[in-house]
Amino acid sequence: MIERAWERNIEPMTIQVATAVRITGLSRSRIYELIQSGDLQATKFGRATLVQYSSLKRLTDNEGGGDGHAGLALQRD
Repeated sequence: MIERAWERNIEPMTIQVATAVRITGLSRSRIYELIQSGDLQATKFGRATLVQYSSLKRLTDNEGGGDGHAGLALQRD
């Protein structure tokens, strides 16, 4: 498969919960808790729960962007 230079910079719009678990190192339960509390935005598509990738990045961003959630996802269960 040929990969174009601009394709390497494209981030996904959504990711599966299992992928969010692998990226953050958080438990599956913790990801769902963050979704339930509104700290992590997600969308249901059929039976699948898709996490907004931008929301996950914001949540795990060390700088936090001033929203009070800096480093929230880095806390372990």
